[in-house]
Parts: sequence; structure tokens; C-alpha cells
Amino acid sequence: MADWLLIGLFAALVVLLLLTVFGFAVYSGLFSEVVVSAGLPPFGNITVAYKFQVGPYGDNGRLFMESCSISPKLCSIAIYYDSPHTVDPEKCRYAVGSILSEGEEKPSEEVVRMFLKYGFKIFNFPASSHVVMATFPYTTPLSIHLAVNRVHTCLDAYIKERKLCAHPRLEIYKGSQIYFICPLARQGDFYVPEMKELEKKSRVAAADAEDAQTDITGADTLSETSSVSLEGTTDSRDTSVATSILSPFMSGHSRDEADNRSEHSYSESGASGSSFEELDLEGNGDGDGMVGLPSDLSPAGDHDIAKAKGVKEPIALEKERGEE
Repeated sequence: MADWLLIGLFAALVVLLLLTVFGFAVYSGLFSEVVVSAGLPPFGNITVAYKFQVGPYGDNGRLFMESCSISPKLCSIAIYYDSPHTVDPEKCRYAVGSILSEGEEKPSEEVVRMFLKYGFKIFNFPASSHVVMATFPYTTPLSIHLAVNRVHTCLDAYIKERKLCAHPRLEIYKGSQIYFICPLARQGDFYVPEMKELEKKSRVAAADAEDAQTDITGADTLSETSSVSLEGTTDSRDTSVATSILSPFMSGHSRDEADNRSEHSYSESGASGSSFEELDLEGNGDGDGMVGLPSDLSPAGDHDIAKAKGVKEPIALEKERGEE
């Protein structure tokens, strides 16, 4: 009888423990609905004390603790510049810190000195006119893990479905809410100086690599052209004319490819792009472009037609002269 009583008490304790854990998870936001929307941001311009870091996002806890230890009453903020789905975690770039002031309010000089003393830097983020935003309850430390696993997935789906250019990704911890904000305008203003410097170096390296590839390709093309230059001057002349006519379209296409090469950020576009401008371009892409041309007629087809005409017309003239 005593054994059954002990087993019953143990089972009751296990059930109570499970119910407690479940209740704690529910209170932390386990079943909270994640609503993503686009509109005006919940904050105006903010002054931030931050530290920039390159590495896995999971290591940001140390920076959060450091900034909170300096001034626990301030709101915490994190800015993530890369998507961990497409970028090596060791190369992800982010900044973590505290919000010193909002709007027209000026930050406390004493607080600024404290953050500067411990190696933080001060930067001002403007108020974006439009953002993609979601919120999540911040009631326990578990809320952070639940929010990271649920909200970012919803933001990715919302942005991808509407083909928006929304980056970087901000997390603001204020009161009992975590705000997830992705600017749709003035994105470059949310890049801290260290991030801008890295982006500049990356663009320079990409441009140098592209120039080197162009030089190699140009040398190969030149050698091929010189080897066949004696076979037919008419063909080469027609080719050069067709190339000069098509060069605006070809150069525009190459610029588009260069603009779309970056796979690092949360969006599919560069840091200086505006989502509204890109959406306008997408809307006009179907109707403008090559007006009046059939869908199966490409610049390469025009080149073949021009080349065929250049060959057939001299033959016709020779036949007419022979008949005369």
C-alpha cells in the first residue's frame, strides 16, 4: 500500500511539473499569434550605443549583457545585416547595444560617457517612413527563443511573398514587447560605419574580380576575332554594327546582373535600394522593355537576320549582273 502511495505522489509531482513548464511556455508566448504588417514604424529616430560584431548570431548574448549592465533601464536593440540561411554563421554581421534616446530627446551625457568608456560607439538611426513589422510578447527569457524561432520565419515569408526589399532587421526590446522591424526606405541609414566600410571593401573586391574576368574574356575574344578576320570582312562588319546597336541592352543587362549578385543581406537587393522603386520597376517590366517585338524574337535573332541579309543581297546583285 505504501509503495502505491509513493508511486502516486511521484506521478502527481511529475504531472504538476509538466503543467508548470507548459504554463510557463504559454505565458512566454508559445501560442501567441504572430501578425506581420507593413506601415509606419512604432519609433521615431533613435540614438544608439552599440558594438559591432562579426560571427554567429548566437554569440550576441554577451553584448546584450554588457550593454544592460551599464544601464539596465534602457531598451536593448540588435541590428542584423545578414541572413543566416545564406551566409556562413562565422561571417554574419550585427550590432548590439542600447537605445539612449528617442525622437527629440537628447541622451544623457553621463550615460554616453559610460558607454564610451566601455568601448561602445554612438550612432543615430533615422525614422523610416515605411517598415515591415511584427511584435512578440516579452515576459520571460524564454520569450526571446520563441520569438527568434517564430517571428523571423513569418517575416521571411511575408517579404518573399510580396517581393519586398526590407533590410536590415532590427530587434527592439521595450517593456513587455519585442519589436521586429525591417525598414522599407532609407535602409542605408541603418548601416553603422563599420558595416558600411565592410560593404565598401566587398564592392571594391567584387569590381576588381569582375575587371580581371573581363580582361581575360576580352583577350580570348580578341584572339578568336583575329584568327577569323581574313575569312570574311562582310560578316565581321555586320557583327560589329549589330553589336553597336545592341550594346545599350547588353550593358543594361550586365548592370542588372551585377546589382543582383549580392546574396548576403536579408533582402535580395543592395543596401541602397528602395523597395518602392524596385516594385515600380517590376510592375513596368512586363509592358515596357522591348515594345512591339514578338516574345520569341531576341536580340540574337535580330543579329542572325541582319547577318543573313548581309550575305544574300550581294549574291542577288551578282546574279542580276550575270543575267545582264
